[in-house]
Amino acid sequence: MSQSTNPMQQPRATKVTVNIGVGEAGQRLQLAEQVLEILTGLKPVRTLSTQTNRDLGTREGAPIGCKVTIRGEQKIDSFLKDAFWVRENTLPSYNFDNQGNLSFGISDYTDFPNQKYDPEIGIFGMDINVLLERPGHRIKHRRRRSSKVSTKHRVYREESKLWFQERFGINIVEE
Repeated sequence: MSQSTNPMQQPRATKVTVNIGVGEAGQRLQLAEQVLEILTGLKPVRTLSTQTNRDLGTREGAPIGCKVTIRGEQKIDSFLKDAFWVRENTLPSYNFDNQGNLSFGISDYTDFPNQKYDPEIGIFGMDINVLLERPGHRIKHRRRRSSKVSTKHRVYREESKLWFQERFGINIVEE
């Protein structure tokens, strides 16, 4: 992966979050949950609105979308290979943030391999977020004696791009 042979310096994808925002509760939200369950094999969780917006017709605390968090190296790798295949193994460089995370969208779930269009479900797009960390990041989140992660131990944008290119063979277009 990177230049170092120290296993604590090797970045890894710790979780992938797949999100479908529907904007309303009801039948469309249930169909979006069904799509996420078909694609990932995991049960989705509903996301709730944090504020009331009359123009969008949302109330605070009302369900407006769903998400699935994928953990485990094998599950993450198989899902990301399919997702990158949908994007033709090409991503723009602005999809990477300064902390080394990757976020991109897919406009139609039927683009995934072995997925067929179902007129009862319709078309749903989704957002995919990949969190890239080194081992030892748990110190930031643990309850007892939590502390900051050293700047040397963080994963930055350029290293993240290199990791995804080597691991998945994706092409990153500079824009």
